[in-house]
Amino acid sequence: MDTVTRSVAIVTLGCKTNQFESAAMLEQLTGNGYHQVDLDAGADLVIVNTCTVTAATDSQSRNIIRRVQRSNPSAQIVVTGCYAQINPDELQKLPGVNLIIGNEEKKELMRLLAHTQQNDRSKTTTLVTDIRAVQYCAPLDLHTFAQRSRAFVQIQNGCDAFCSYCIIPYARGASRSVPVEQVVAQIKRLEANGYREIVLTGIHIGGYGRDFVDGTSLLTLLQAIAASEYTGRVRLGSIEPTELSLDLRDYLDQAAWVCPHLHIPLQAGDDEILRRMNRHYDTAFFIDLLADLQRRNPAMAIGLDVICGFPGESEEHFARTFELLQHLSFSHLHVFPFSRRPGTPAETMPDHVAPALIKERAARLRVLGKEKLQQFSRRFVGTELLMLVEGGVSNGRRKGLSENYLTLLIDQHQAQPGELCLVRVTDQLADELKVERLD
Repeated sequence: MDTVTRSVAIVTLGCKTNQFESAAMLEQLTGNGYHQVDLDAGADLVIVNTCTVTAATDSQSRNIIRRVQRSNPSAQIVVTGCYAQINPDELQKLPGVNLIIGNEEKKELMRLLAHTQQNDRSKTTTLVTDIRAVQYCAPLDLHTFAQRSRAFVQIQNGCDAFCSYCIIPYARGASRSVPVEQVVAQIKRLEANGYREIVLTGIHIGGYGRDFVDGTSLLTLLQAIAASEYTGRVRLGSIEPTELSLDLRDYLDQAAWVCPHLHIPLQAGDDEILRRMNRHYDTAFFIDLLADLQRRNPAMAIGLDVICGFPGESEEHFARTFELLQHLSFSHLHVFPFSRRPGTPAETMPDHVAPALIKERAARLRVLGKEKLQQFSRRFVGTELLMLVEGGVSNGRRKGLSENYLTLLIDQHQAQPGELCLVRVTDQLADELKVERLD
């Protein structure tokens, strides 16, 4: 089939790993004659890369598929991602879905598309591997990261933690790592294509290398990237608190090319709730960890994840979480209202919190998070930062990111997308900072 004039739209839900994999699938498609369009443009092919972290994200995926089918019934619809991996039978019931593939099948997209295009389009083809049996992490190839000034590189996939609220070990499989040389080669390709910031992503990046037998770890991977003479900056994705070893912290202290920004899941500020969640630390450990990180680098941005309304969370449990967050020093707070996820232990736990109460608690936490970000941002007025400039212009300004994950605003005439430039912070606008170029 001639694909030269075919258009494609990709909808991506969920994590940075999904974003990376969508970019890699798009690269496969554009390399074979497809051109990308917006979802509302009536694409010939629509790929929905789903998330299944909560029942709400499942519903969101179904709604997107129904919307595409209603507005563009001639479109070929492909559904992939974690929802497709966990529950393909449910997706088969939706009208208009032509192909359902699991996470492992994403790398075979072009072959599978060619196969389904030759078959009866009125039928749904489903190809989903038993991902828990997969032992090797073969990342999708990627040379560019469309419409972004920074690129993601997948270093790992899967998870062995089995937190009681999480379905991801079943959707992504066992933890498995991309070989060091493949990660470095990917980074060098992206650097050659002009990307000045690389985000190392995965489901459980702190577990990088544990499936190898040679002592490879996240620390040794960073050392290998440094030895490759990569000249840009690297940002770490989310990392578990128990995996920020002293050796890794010592290395981050002196590796100026690694962004001073850590995203650390706390999930709850009460020890009883942490135990129910099957989290393997307590609040005392977390307090000591953040104190050590702040002592080492007070300018480091620290983002925390918190789940609000976990089953059995009483007013006293929530009050302890809120009080802990008030006293901790951090910059960003990501609040996730608990949602029943079928197939997890938390789904059948007693004492589920009423949705209205979860919503109220989440709102209080988000207000606190906004206050923390503004407090952190305010400290940098008058200082110098390195800004990675992003695309797009709003009110005569371009946005960008500092090394410590602050949103910066610069006059559109002072910088171009993709540039890494030295700036001075001149003013604070809520949780954003106005800057002027120095170099």
